[in-house]
Amino acid sequence: MDYYEEAYIDVIRARGHRNVRATHRTTLEITRETDLTPRGDCIVAVSANKALKDLNPSLRMGIRMGWPVAIVISCRDLYDYSIGLGDPRLELSDPVRIVARKSSYISPNTLMIRASKAAADLDRRLVNMLRSNCEVKVTIVTSPYRDELLHILRDLGFIARYS
Repeated sequence: MDYYEEAYIDVIRARGHRNVRATHRTTLEITRETDLTPRGDCIVAVSANKALKDLNPSLRMGIRMGWPVAIVISCRDLYDYSIGLGDPRLELSDPVRIVARKSSYISPNTLMIRASKAAADLDRRLVNMLRSNCEVKVTIVTSPYRDELLHILRDLGFIARYS
């Protein structure tokens, strides 16, 4: 990967679950909880090894500075991502959850606001894979510049090209 002036990355390991529905239209969630009921329609991965409060302090600082944020969910050779914004009001303090929101709603479990995708917008091939007990890799990246964030996603192999 190329050198970037200011960019921070953290990786979370989680698992898929047979009850992943990914139909929520405004949020996307990763949780440390091990079980998932069909009511959890925004949850895309369980048994995460980290929650918001556990993320890299430099990453958390960038998010709180209002930098663009990307969350990439990958399982085997399938992946999808959402890009949103950090905000100085974000606590990033939840010990269980990580939530990306299409809205501007702020709560202790909010990772980013104004996200480009929620659970319902994810590639359905990935969602079908998440319904198995697959290992899930969640990559969170922040950078002060959206173009730099897109370069990083490209260098990590998550996007071939961008506009």
